[in-house]
Amino acid sequence: MPISRQTIGTVFVGGALVLTLSALAYPSMLGVQNASTNQSRIIANTEYGPLTESDRDFVVKVRSAGLWEYRLGQDAIKQGATKPMREAGEHLVVGHALLDDSCRRIAPVLNITLPNEATPQQQQFVATVESKTGMEFDSTAANIMRVTHGQIFPAIAKIRATTQNTLVRQLADQANEVVLDHIASMEKTGLVNFDQVNFQETTPPKLPQNQLTPPAPQPGSPIVKLAAPTNIKNFYKTTVHVP
Repeated sequence: MPISRQTIGTVFVGGALVLTLSALAYPSMLGVQNASTNQSRIIANTEYGPLTESDRDFVVKVRSAGLWEYRLGQDAIKQGATKPMREAGEHLVVGHALLDDSCRRIAPVLNITLPNEATPQQQQFVATVESKTGMEFDSTAANIMRVTHGQIFPAIAKIRATTQNTLVRQLADQANEVVLDHIASMEKTGLVNFDQVNFQETTPPKLPQNQLTPPAPQPGSPIVKLAAPTNIKNFYKTTVHVP
């Protein structure tokens, strides 16, 4: 049975909470007990340039995004009902494996603690999509992914334009390429309801900070690695160089 445009546009609204770009409350993991509201505040001077709160939060956001989008990419490859959705899954897996590798190489150099789990909100995204099958799976995944990627896209541009840290700048370049490709991949499925997506992007719900913050990793726990698939080609050109 075909899914109507209305269904495609509303299927994810009730179960999935929309991503917001408020700063992640991660300073306590870096020895700063009181979060500053000034995201331009310099928290460290490194050999790669000053590191601001917004720089640090951007690295954490990229890592956290990969922890759930990589998994949904794997889901899409295995159970996508259409070829465009399965192809989009390949782009998600490859892109976030590359970004995750960059984050894991940058973080120790800049003294940034990375999460091993996505935020509660992002985990809800996964649960919502994984509860669907067939075309409902495809439409739910495409619309949730289009909303979240559309929201983070302007944040990448802002970091790229303002950061003075060369490693964060390189990560922003890489994220820009990957996220734009993922946006295009979702649109190629033909399942994106742009009216609903635009509404969700511009009027996100106000959520408590604990829903938007990835849990702190357990002391001494090994860092989760998102492995780059060997059977899928690399779609991307931008890399991050850590001397």
